[in-house]
Amino acid sequence: MSVSIKEVMTTSPVMPVMVINQIEHAVPLARALVEGGLKVLEITLRTSVALECIRRIKAEVPDAIVGAGTIINTQTLHQAIDAGAQFIVSPGITDSLLDASLTCGVPVLPGVITPSEVMRLLEKGITAMKFFPAEAAGGIPMLKSIGGPLPQIMFCPTGGVNLNNATDYLALSNVACVGGSWMAPADLVDAENWAEITRRAVEATALRK
Repeated sequence: MSVSIKEVMTTSPVMPVMVINQIEHAVPLARALVEGGLKVLEITLRTSVALECIRRIKAEVPDAIVGAGTIINTQTLHQAIDAGAQFIVSPGITDSLLDASLTCGVPVLPGVITPSEVMRLLEKGITAMKFFPAEAAGGIPMLKSIGGPLPQIMFCPTGGVNLNNATDYLALSNVACVGGSWMAPADLVDAENWAEITRRAVEATALRK
C-alpha cells in the first residue's frame, strides 16, 4: 500500500519515534500504538534488528503506516525501502541523499533547522519537512519565524517534543504533526506493558483538538 506525504503528516497528530532492541517486541508494540490511534510509526535504524522489525510490522500490523527513521545515506535509504518502509525520515539532508530521495518512490521527510535548508529543499519541490532537533534549534519561536517568509512549508517537529509541549507545537499553522517517543519509552517496552503504551497513545491521539 503506497501512501502520500500528506497521509504521513496528517493521519495522526503524533508520530511515535521507535527504537526497538528486540525483534519480538516489534509487533506487539506496533499493535499497542495503533490500537491507541497512532497509525504512523517511525522505526529508527538505530539497532541491528530495525530492518527486520519493519518487515514484521508491515506483514502483521496491516493498519500501520510503517516508516524508517535515522536514514543518513543512500545505503540506509535503499535498505529501508527494501524492508518495506512506506516512508522515510532523515535527521538532515546531503546532496546524494536528496537526489536519491527524489527518485526513491516513497515519501521522504528530510530534516532541517535553518531557513536556508528549507529553501534548498523547496527549490526541489519538497514542502514537508522534519524540524530537528526541535527544542535545541529554537522550538516554537523558531518555527513561527520560519513560517513568516515560508508559510507553504509544513513541519513535523521532533527532538525534545513531549506530552507537555506537544499541544503548543500542534497549534502552529505550519505544524502538521509532531514526533516523539514518550508513548513507548524503553522501560515500558522492556516490561512489555502494552496496555500502558496504548493508554499513552490514546492520550497522544487526543492532542489534536
